Amino acid sequence: MARQFDAVLIGAGHNTLAAALHLSANGWRVGVFEQATVAGGAVKTGEYTLPGFRHDWAAMNLSLFAGSAFFKAYGAELGQHGCAFVPVNRPFSSSFLDGSWVGVSTDMAETTAAIRALSPRDAATWETLVSRFGAEAPHLFGLLGAPMNFRALAYFMFKTLRAKGVGGTLDLGRFLLSSPRAWLEETFEHPHVRALLGAWGMHLDFAPDVAGGAMFPYLEGMAGQAFGMVIGQGGADTVTRSLVAAITARGGVVETGVSVARIIHSGGRATGVELADGRKIDATRAVIAGVAPRALPRLTGGTTPAFDTAMGNFRHAPGTMMIHLALDGLPDWRAGAALQSHAYVHIAPSLDQMARTYAQAQAGMLPDEPILVVGQPTVFDPSRAPEGKHVLWVQVRMAPGTIAGDAKGEITATDWAQAAEPFANRALAILEAHAPGTRAKILGQRIVTPLELEADNPNLIGGDQVCGSHHLSQHFLFRPLRGHADGSTPIQNLHLTGAAVWPGAGTGAGSGFLLAQKLA
Repeated sequence: MARQFDAVLIGAGHNTLAAALHLSANGWRVGVFEQATVAGGAVKTGEYTLPGFRHDWAAMNLSLFAGSAFFKAYGAELGQHGCAFVPVNRPFSSSFLDGSWVGVSTDMAETTAAIRALSPRDAATWETLVSRFGAEAPHLFGLLGAPMNFRALAYFMFKTLRAKGVGGTLDLGRFLLSSPRAWLEETFEHPHVRALLGAWGMHLDFAPDVAGGAMFPYLEGMAGQAFGMVIGQGGADTVTRSLVAAITARGGVVETGVSVARIIHSGGRATGVELADGRKIDATRAVIAGVAPRALPRLTGGTTPAFDTAMGNFRHAPGTMMIHLALDGLPDWRAGAALQSHAYVHIAPSLDQMARTYAQAQAGMLPDEPILVVGQPTVFDPSRAPEGKHVLWVQVRMAPGTIAGDAKGEITATDWAQAAEPFANRALAILEAHAPGTRAKILGQRIVTPLELEADNPNLIGGDQVCGSHHLSQHFLFRPLRGHADGSTPIQNLHLTGAAVWPGAGTGAGSGFLLAQKLA
């Protein structure tokens, strides 16, 4: 006899786990089935280099989760199951080879002093933006947190028009359509300040000249100033472990190390799943698939030609390589010891360099000068390493999932098994140029290629950590497809969730929570 649940969820990423917890809290019996041996998808932590050094596998910044509507509803319960955060007062900075740096701190005077050292005019602009953020934030966060349907959008437009008038609403619309470069160049004069904020666009596949990306550098800058950053105490897996524990405590089941072979449906209605080991699991009310869109037609065997074609055509961002380092000490940054006190140090020297790197990766080339996001979590959470030691979390952006060649003409390998080490050495040489002596401090190292990221989590296709480009044609009403931004599919009771569904990537659990609220 098949095992039976009200809802069967495929994958144990934070969106499916959030959905499972909300449904459990509303009386549903849920079963979550994850192909990996550890739940969490990209939000997990392990000793990937040496014993005692805990590294976040992919996601490190948990600010979106800590500030989410889901955590507001379930934070106390998750806290009872061990979820704990560490506040970060210096969230991010950028290092430059001319010996300068600029960064954001929750101390307004400290931030403006760093910007003023480059440009007094830009410091004044920053103060103006911060003073206006309280008035702008409700509109932007209201949009990003709303269900993406015409009714919700109409209500958003009505509130915005009433608050900002026609002119202000049109200005907001122009801003939402602007590229990072367009907004940054008309707002700031110093190229280093532009680079500081422009680096955030690259986290969500918004190179400097991609329309629709201006919002993300703005929001990350303003939120970093106002709230700082949040990381997990002991590691990002504090979120995953507490979600699993809370679901289990409510009678739900989270099973890892088991793949779903197919979604069972008949008469246009999903009724369960079949696992790779042959077991059949019945779902009386819903099957929720936390998978990349192109996996859905394979699991269903087909829905409608138009929907399946759109799922297959869903576009993914360039990949990422991760380099996990166990260090004997923090990097000695050339630009100054102040950089040792920031959670993130971006090495992305200019908008032009970011645009070039992105274009190279999009063409399948190993970039000649990849962008580095250097995470220093042990500055704020020393429990992640033995006393006096540190972990370094290095994202290498961008990196093509399939290698067509090397933009620098040095690496001849076109498969990641052979290209990983020389490309990682290129990234570490960039780090060494900004922080001489770092290589001598390395006690242990683990390189994770884009293909390894995908093998561990099939949703990260080609190492795409955001599970799909957020360009305008694939965002808002169109994520993942017009008419299906709520995760619905042509099969009744079958729903899609995860970063490929509105509101998209990040750790905010938005798609899972919105879907569960609709179903419950």
